[in-house]
Amino acid sequence: MAASQVLKKIIKIWCQWRKQKLPLYLFLAMCFNLVVAPLVYAATGEQLSRSQSWGLGLLGLLTLGLSIYLLFVMFVPEKF
Repeated sequence: MAASQVLKKIIKIWCQWRKQKLPLYLFLAMCFNLVVAPLVYAATGEQLSRSQSWGLGLLGLLTLGLSIYLLFVMFVPEKF
């Protein structure tokens, strides 16, 4: 009986994960920032700290994502 309950909970978690995309998008953004942050750090000639490079990388990703979203909303408004 305990194995069936564990299986039900696993299925419930799996279904919730498939519905909620925000955690997945945040994870992918952080993974992409692992590539962007060292590029920002190298481009500044080590004048910024690593945490500042991470912050600038995340800010750049956020700005890019918001720009794409707003362009999408402007050109396809009937979906929203």
